[in-house]
Amino acid sequence: MAIVQIEDLHKNFGPLEVLKGVSLQVQQGEVVTIIGRSGSGKSTLLRCVNFLEQPTHGRIEVDGLSVNVEQHKLTNEQKQTIHDIRLRTGMVFQEFNLFPHLSVMENLIEAPVTVKKMKKDEAIAIGEKFLAKVGLSAKRDEYPNRLSGGQKQRVAIARALTMQPKVMLFDEPTSALDPELIGEVLEVMRQLADEGMTMLCVTHEMSFAHDVAHRIVFMEGGVIAEEGPPQQLFENPQNPQTKMFLQRVISRAER
Repeated sequence: MAIVQIEDLHKNFGPLEVLKGVSLQVQQGEVVTIIGRSGSGKSTLLRCVNFLEQPTHGRIEVDGLSVNVEQHKLTNEQKQTIHDIRLRTGMVFQEFNLFPHLSVMENLIEAPVTVKKMKKDEAIAIGEKFLAKVGLSAKRDEYPNRLSGGQKQRVAIARALTMQPKVMLFDEPTSALDPELIGEVLEVMRQLADEGMTMLCVTHEMSFAHDVAHRIVFMEGGVIAEEGPPQQLFENPQNPQTKMFLQRVISRAER
């Protein structure tokens, strides 16, 4: 069953149309990676799923909750549905977006306590569980400025998981990291995929897309130009733009 459904999604920034009628379904437990050149609409699509960007037109459904955007102003009922969708989606950004004045554990429990109204002791127990999952239990009382970039991103993943989302959204989670730190973040993501977490990932990490994704979506010019299983897309792309993009990024990675 599709846990994420996107239908005829459009997004304009002023006169610029960034998304031009995107439709996509993500099945429960599926890992879908979105690839493409900068400016193709990848991150905008991801940010529309949990309404960090409000679509100009189209329908978004997450875990049975649906919002059909047909006008600029949202109704109160739609705003409530968007709030509920955000509770079901965890988001990990390029930049870690940790609160610098809070410790690692305080970062983890902030949303469960303030948004979900969870008791602090319960939130800490959940936080400890997910901090252990990302291998950072020893850092629970540290502040973000004492962590490496890879550790900060793993804390950001743990923070998203403490909300116990149905879907995890990753927006180029390794792009701000030094090369030697990328592997530790990808390993956490691989573990989540192995455990059956539904994941929608914008990434430039082609090896991760090839090895972990069930399906790859290639975007070009605000539309989905091609999608399919990794083996098909990497070995026999049908769209010339897909072929050109993959040749370029693989050649760059081999240098």
